[in-house]
Amino acid sequence: MKEYKRTPNQTKILEGMDKVYDKLIEFKKKMNSELVILKDNKIVRVKP
Repeated sequence: MKEYKRTPNQTKILEGMDKVYDKLIEFKKKMNSELVILKDNKIVRVKP
């Protein structure tokens, strides 16, 4: 299996995406609104 090394920019992008995800979940809980995701090729609404 080939090992892949990330560039510093790729690492920053992934860290930023993690922060956005956390803030999205926090916002959805605060607003008591549904989170829409794709699961098993179907659109699913989830209450966080």
